[in-house]
Amino acid sequence: MSKRQLDDVDLRILEKLSRDARMSNREIADSLELAEGTVRGRIKRLQADNVIKIMAIADARLMTGQDNPMMAYLGIHADLKEIQKTARKISELPFVRFAATMLGRYEILAISFVGSNDELIQHVNEDIMSIPGVRHVDTKLAIKNIKYDYRWGRIL
Repeated sequence: MSKRQLDDVDLRILEKLSRDARMSNREIADSLELAEGTVRGRIKRLQADNVIKIMAIADARLMTGQDNPMMAYLGIHADLKEIQKTARKISELPFVRFAATMLGRYEILAISFVGSNDELIQHVNEDIMSIPGVRHVDTKLAIKNIKYDYRWGRIL
């Protein structure tokens, strides 16, 4: 990414794209009272500098094949000697959507979508607990999402 800071024009363009990435350059330009070429150039630069990546965001219900998927938070206690290797193995599980090593209560945090308590139990007992280095898994289910702003940004 370039060292150049995002200015007000960049931020206003990003706000428009975050709400509708299919919005045309002309529509953005008109709504921001800018020239279409300015918008096109800014978007190209933001993409070239890896500030943005225009992509589709899928509905979790369609991706999981479940009518009402529940977000499961998995706080994983693991042996510190092999933490990176253990975390990598957990991140490779097909049902894991997010994995990170942590400071605090858990060594690893993973997030998944599950369709039932039985599915969660299977993932924890059969898949995660079988990974060398995993000592214990604390599970939490989100019962009602209050806010999830996918526009916040991709976590790298």
